[in-house]
Amino acid sequence: MRRSILAIALPAIVTNVATALFGLADLWVIGRLGDATLQGGVEVGAKFMMTLLIVFNFLRASTVALTAQAAGRGVEEEQAATLARGVAVALLVGVGLLAAWPLAVPLGLRLFAATGEVAEQARTYADVRYAGGLAWLVNCVLTGWLIGRRRMKTVLAVEVGANLLHIVLDLAFVLGLGLAVAGVATATLLSEAAKLAALLVSVGREPPARRALALARERATWRPAALGALFRLNRDLFVRTLLLMTATLLLTRSGAQQGPVVLAANAILYQLFMLQALILDGFESATQVLTGESVGAGDRGAFHAQLRANLAWAGGCAVLIGLLFLAAGPAIAASFSTDPQVAAAVRRYALWAAVLPVAGVVSFVFDGVMIGASWTRAMALSMAAALAGFVLLRGLAAPLGNHGLWLAFSLFFVARAAGQAVLLPGLARRTFA
Repeated sequence: MRRSILAIALPAIVTNVATALFGLADLWVIGRLGDATLQGGVEVGAKFMMTLLIVFNFLRASTVALTAQAAGRGVEEEQAATLARGVAVALLVGVGLLAAWPLAVPLGLRLFAATGEVAEQARTYADVRYAGGLAWLVNCVLTGWLIGRRRMKTVLAVEVGANLLHIVLDLAFVLGLGLAVAGVATATLLSEAAKLAALLVSVGREPPARRALALARERATWRPAALGALFRLNRDLFVRTLLLMTATLLLTRSGAQQGPVVLAANAILYQLFMLQALILDGFESATQVLTGESVGAGDRGAFHAQLRANLAWAGGCAVLIGLLFLAAGPAIAASFSTDPQVAAAVRRYALWAAVLPVAGVVSFVFDGVMIGASWTRAMALSMAAALAGFVLLRGLAAPLGNHGLWLAFSLFFVARAAGQAVLLPGLARRTFA
């Protein structure tokens, strides 16, 4: 079991960190031009695109779950059908986004309150990058399908290759050709297209994928029962993402109400939390795949064994991360700002960078269980209940200031895990009856 978990989790962790470097490379390269307006335009444009696309990340999660379940049952035909349906949904969503392009970009950028030259540069970035949204959506499905088949090394190789290409193109277009913001956006667009090509080749080498095109032309692939299961899964994952984004928005708004220094400090702490989450997400990916396989095979023993093992490995990793940030967190966090007030505020609240991975790790693993087993409605309900608790706790902990805000955010993840723990036994009994 240990070997199976690490074979999925470790490449997933490296892949997640490589993905995070995508945005950092853009900011670093444009920063070499020494123009804050250009850097601000890239930041706003990139955040708009990621906000727009990240809500559709359910395409990857649902594909992982359904592919792993089919693999657990040993039915390659079902894996091929899952691929065909997933790509069809991605193309449908992509066409819808392209149709909304004239409205989505100006309205979306307005939400980020960018003005003047920054807004113009952000519009330049978004107009170039927007066309790549379709490739991003299809890549989610192809990546999820490969993960569901335990092809993590392939996913890792594609991700690292796309990132290296992205960095080279960034340097060539921005520093070589002087294309500035348009160069950054073009580099991202082309690397996403190259990633799509590499994933298509990789998926095409898998035996079930060769049936996907044929199945796409068969009426049975699009039967209401199969499509209904896919859309219910995607609907629940979409709701869960929106609820999580709401919690993040409330965290940002509450920090902003305490002034620009606290807002900047909280932004740094949140980025450190996201880095931790990307690492622990590797174990969530392992749980998704192994849960899907055990549910597909109807193996209750394997289900409980992999859950205990994933909780142990993820929990140990979370404790190590927490200890690292407990020892070095204040120095790491403060290094992100040269403003003495912001640096002092970060040091004051850096303890929460050590608390959050421990507070959140169980909910991450349980997310993997509920996605892998297609218990996504229960996951969305537990998320909604935890969000209501966060809103309440945020008010109750207000006298503690920013410490109270981070306490409420930490308990939000604890509440999620508690709700999932209450629901899990009943769901498992019904599934394995």
